[in-house]
Amino acid sequence: MARSFLFCFSSKKSLLRFCPPIPHDVRQRYVNLFVEEFLKTSVTVQDAFEKALAEEKTVYDRSINKLKYLSVAVNALKRLKNQSSVSVKGGNLQQLSECILNCFLITCNSIILLNMLWWDRCKQRTFGLSYSFSAEGDVALYDSLKEHILSEEILMENNYPLQHPEKSGSAILYREDYKKGITDPLKRICCRCGATYSVNQVGKHTRKEECNYHYGKGVEKKVPGGVETRYSCCEGVAGCPGCQVFKLHVHDAVSLDGFVSTLPRPASDKGCPGVFSVDCEMCYTTQGLELARVTVVNSSLQVIYDTFVKPDNDVIDYNTRFSGINEADVKGTSSSIRDVQETLLSFVSAETILIGYGLESDLCALKLLHGTVVDTSVSFPHRLGLPHKMTLHNLTADYLRRIIQESVGGHDSAEDAAACMELMLWKVKEDGKTKRW
Repeated sequence: MARSFLFCFSSKKSLLRFCPPIPHDVRQRYVNLFVEEFLKTSVTVQDAFEKALAEEKTVYDRSINKLKYLSVAVNALKRLKNQSSVSVKGGNLQQLSECILNCFLITCNSIILLNMLWWDRCKQRTFGLSYSFSAEGDVALYDSLKEHILSEEILMENNYPLQHPEKSGSAILYREDYKKGITDPLKRICCRCGATYSVNQVGKHTRKEECNYHYGKGVEKKVPGGVETRYSCCEGVAGCPGCQVFKLHVHDAVSLDGFVSTLPRPASDKGCPGVFSVDCEMCYTTQGLELARVTVVNSSLQVIYDTFVKPDNDVIDYNTRFSGINEADVKGTSSSIRDVQETLLSFVSAETILIGYGLESDLCALKLLHGTVVDTSVSFPHRLGLPHKMTLHNLTADYLRRIIQESVGGHDSAEDAAACMELMLWKVKEDGKTKRW
């Protein structure tokens, strides 16, 4: 019987140091094979799955290239097969494995390969929970999601853009840390290295100055005698010189002008307002962060709107490592942010539920004022509470048991939007189980 288990890492510690270029499908295949072997000696599927992940990570950590990975993985698989053949008598093995596997599949709502979905356009293959929502299903989903819609207080707490009380077409952010910074209109603070630099009246650098920075976050680790912080990008100790160099400094301010508001539906419209997931990618321009791509996914995980966007100002850095956007993508489109706003307003009303991760950043990039939102970073809170938030990568690994954001080409807004929708579909399903009791 063919079996497929979803490959994931459940913590930041699993992000690997040198990231050897091992294709994801190769790693997934060996995780599946390791699970097969561990199922023969493990009491539960969860135990087998965790052991398989640990085994594959060990193989990966020992590999500097694909050839080395395959060699180490094959030897590990042989070792596991020998161990399992000694530990388990073959007579009851098949029945035990099949029984455990069937229970696992039922519990996880038949995890299957999502065949030929939107990410096939991106030449990728991924796994997920298969959900199908008709128009009637959207109504039920909409009602189930109402309890997850953020209140105005939580919107303010998470720095969502709200209508400016005095300026039409402008937004205001209420969190105090946004207001802090230098007051000189011709000075900027680099969001990468923290240096202060000068710009002219149109936001261009007055002189060229290289930016030396770390793109990874500082991660605290316990060591003998205390705790040390190292950067996730290069394992360098906190305070060490940056591992990356860019030709100029950049800043991540967002203009709060040019906003549009979603409008209430006509009273005669009695249909479902709709449920959509949104994700945006941004790039650095002379005026800060600007929209470069937007993707909207429906409750059936289908992409209904996806476009690259030409920023209004000169681009300094496409931030390809994270955005997945390059110069050709942006130069090949004629869509402006105003075109995007017009399209979104054609099917998103004030009552439409928009789902996303840290959606405040996306709404700022879209320059869209919308209060009916479900934020996965809020619906799945960090165990330590605010300001800590679980990453979308970890949420997807922990709850959907699959990897996202692993492409060397950067994030994919279609993948991220679908992940957010899947997370809330999973959440609604779990909520339903609790309410039945």
